[in-house]
Amino acid sequence: MSGNRFSGRTALVTGAGSGIGRAVALAFAAEGARVAVAGRSRAPLEETVALVERAGGTAVAEVADISRATEAEALVGAVVERFGSLDVAVNNAGVFHGGGPLDELAEDDWRALLDVNVTGVFLALRAEVRQMRAQHGGGAIVNVASVLGRHRQVPGTVAYGASKAAVAALTRGAALEYIADGVRINAVSPGPSDTAMSLRPGETEAERDARMKEQSPLGRVSSTPEVADAVLYLASDAAASLVGTDLVIDGGASL
Repeated sequence: MSGNRFSGRTALVTGAGSGIGRAVALAFAAEGARVAVAGRSRAPLEETVALVERAGGTAVAEVADISRATEAEALVGAVVERFGSLDVAVNNAGVFHGGGPLDELAEDDWRALLDVNVTGVFLALRAEVRQMRAQHGGGAIVNVASVLGRHRQVPGTVAYGASKAAVAALTRGAALEYIADGVRINAVSPGPSDTAMSLRPGETEAERDARMKEQSPLGRVSSTPEVADAVLYLASDAAASLVGTDLVIDGGASL
C-alpha cells in the first residue's frame, strides 16, 4: 500500500481484467480504496483481484456485460451491496474492431464498437449517476475516451475514433448535467499506451517501441501506471473543481 487518498471509499473499474483497467484498479487499491473490478470474463478479473490482494489491498470481481442495461444496473447494485457505497467509477471497458478503411468496415464491427464503447459507457454511467445522486457525498466518475477521434485522426481508425469521440461528448454533457448534484464527471484520452491495442498486426513490443521513437514527440508509449495516475488525480479531491475535463495523455502525439 502506498497512500490513503481513497481510504474508506469504494471504486468500480470496468474493463479491469488487463491493461489500463488493471493498472487503475491496482492504483486505487494502493491508495486505500475498496475496488470492484468488472468485465465479461471472470478469469482475468480474478487475476487482478489476486494482484490487489497480494499488495495488501481489497478487491472483488464482478462479471458483467455493461452493454446490457440490466447487467449495468445489477453491477452497481452488487458493488453497493458489498461495500455500502459507490464513491468512484471508472468506465474503461472498450473494444477495437474493424481497423482499416471506412468503406471496408463490416456493419457488425461498427455495431460492436458502438455497443461497448458508447452504449456500454452510457448504461454504466446512467447506473452510476443514479446511485451517486442518491447517496450522501455524491461521487466522481472518469470515462476513458481516446486521443483518437476528438483530438487526432489516424487512417484505419475512423470508426473507433468516432465511438471514443462520442464518449468525450457524453462526458461533457453529463458533467454539466450532474455537477449540481455532487456527481463530478471527467474523462481521460490516452494515446498509444503499453497495451496490446497499441501493437499493429504482427508487431512485437520491440518493433512498436522502435516505431514510437520516430512517431511520438515523447519517443515512447505511455505506461499504464502513468494513465492510472491521471485517472486517480481526476477522481481525487485535488481535482474538485475539474468538471467535464478531457485529459489527454499521449506524449504530445496530438499536438
